[in-house]
Amino acid sequence: MKKDRVTTIPVASIFKRREVLSFLGATAAVSLVGCLRGQSASVKLTGTSAQTPTQTAIATTPSCVVRPQQTEGPYFIDEKLNRSDIRSDPSDGLLKQGVPLRLVFHVSQIDGRSCTPLTGAAVDIWHCDAIGVYSDVTDPSFSTVGKKFLRGYQVTDTNGTVEFVTIYPGWYPGRTVHIHFKIRTDSASQQGYEFTSQLYFDDSLTDQIHAQPPYTAKGQRTVNNDRDGIYRDDGELLMIQLTEDAQGYVGAFNIGLQI
Repeated sequence: MKKDRVTTIPVASIFKRREVLSFLGATAAVSLVGCLRGQSASVKLTGTSAQTPTQTAIATTPSCVVRPQQTEGPYFIDEKLNRSDIRSDPSDGLLKQGVPLRLVFHVSQIDGRSCTPLTGAAVDIWHCDAIGVYSDVTDPSFSTVGKKFLRGYQVTDTNGTVEFVTIYPGWYPGRTVHIHFKIRTDSASQQGYEFTSQLYFDDSLTDQIHAQPPYTAKGQRTVNNDRDGIYRDDGELLMIQLTEDAQGYVGAFNIGLQI
């Protein structure tokens, strides 16, 4: 069984200037943060010899660490499929084959100096199947127009939680393995906010999973995390740690919105 690994991230090295200014209220932009629930109200800086004013500001911000927004990509389609299990295609009910993956999102909002559960936010996820194909798109190598597999959204409950059942993604040329997600508040209104990013996986686990069918039909992947240009833009802050369960793998990801 694969065990979780705890990684200490030097806080001073992961905050960009625009993110710090946003968090301090110098801009109206929406920032994505990961809520480290249950931790101390102070943030320890590591790997630095002295605190700059910017670092001091970060240290006084309790419990939340900025996570980066990343590109939506070409394949987001607002299918409005409210469902937890996204493996099937609604047109025929067929399930996409692959290693089962259960994803749990805990969505929060920054409230003063803490993170509180964000209720009623729509969380969309979408990704390719085991051989690198997205649904409902036209691509030079495939056309799946009308299909809606591996797409869906859920609305956060009173705990700010949504859960999806899907499969471990495959790969396609130019990208490492990833899952897209989008969080929206009041999506029917122009006053709503949205934040879009991507989730990434441990390369060694991906290699292990992709060594079995149906992933083997695609062949050996050509791009790992470190060679992916989008991942290199702070993708290490978007890694999701998975553990094995009876069906496959499960992972939780804590995120929040500063609105």
